[in-house]
Amino acid sequence: MEKDSDNYGDKFQQKSKYSRGKLPQHYLDWSNKPKTYKTYPNAIIKIILPKPQFDDSIKFWDVIKNRKSTRKFKKEYLSLQEISLLLFGMSGLNRIFPQFAFRTVPSAGGLFPIEIYSVVFNVKDVDLGIYHYNIREHTLELLKLGDFSMEITKGCLDQMMVANSSVTFILTAVIERSKWKYLQRCYRYLYLDAGHIGQNFYLAAEALGLGACTIGAIYDDELNNLLDIDGINETTLYVGVVGKK
Repeated sequence: MEKDSDNYGDKFQQKSKYSRGKLPQHYLDWSNKPKTYKTYPNAIIKIILPKPQFDDSIKFWDVIKNRKSTRKFKKEYLSLQEISLLLFGMSGLNRIFPQFAFRTVPSAGGLFPIEIYSVVFNVKDVDLGIYHYNIREHTLELLKLGDFSMEITKGCLDQMMVANSSVTFILTAVIERSKWKYLQRCYRYLYLDAGHIGQNFYLAAEALGLGACTIGAIYDDELNNLLDIDGINETTLYVGVVGKK
C-alpha cells in the first residue's frame, strides 16, 4: 500500500494539467532565454565526426518492422562513421537557417533541452572516455579519459549489457531551456523529447545493422556525478546502449 507522500507521480500528473481558462500567464523574457547549445571549450580534445553517409539501399519500413531491443553484443569495434550516423539520427541539425536550426527530432517549442553524452568503450581509433556531443559543430568533446564501463553499469542498476556495449549514450535535460517557456509543465515535455530521441536511436541503430537498447532504470545522481552535472539545472533522464549484434 503506497503512502500518500509516495504518490509524487500522481500529484505531478494532476498538478501539471492544463485547464481551459486557467492557463498560466507567463511573459517570455527573450533577453534571458537559455542558450540553445551546450559546448565544452576546455574539452581535452575535440573529434570532428565524419559527414553522415547514408546507404540508399536501406528500406525505411524494414527498419520500422525489424526494430527491437538487443541486450547482447559482440566485442567488435564500431566505426566513427557509425557513431556519426547514430548521433546525427538522434539529434543532428538537418535544416539550418540564420536564426534557427531544425533537427532530426521534434522538440516542444523548438527548445531542444536534451544533451547527449557518449561513453566510448569500443570504437575504432577513438580513446575510451566520456564525450559530449557538440550538436552545432557535429563533434565529440572529450571530457574524461579512461574506462568508465563499470561506473556506468552500476549507475544503470548493474545491468551488464552496459559494460558489454561498444558505446553507451546518456541523455540529460538542461531544464531551464524548457522551463523558460513552459514553467512547471516543462517536465512533461522533457520526457517526451527524450523519448523522441530514444526512438530515433533505435531506428538509426537498426538501419546500421546494430543492436540497441534504451534504459530508464538508473541511479540518477550516480550518473549525474559521473558527468559532473548537478542534477538540478541539468539531470540525467535516459540511457541507450549500442553494439554489434
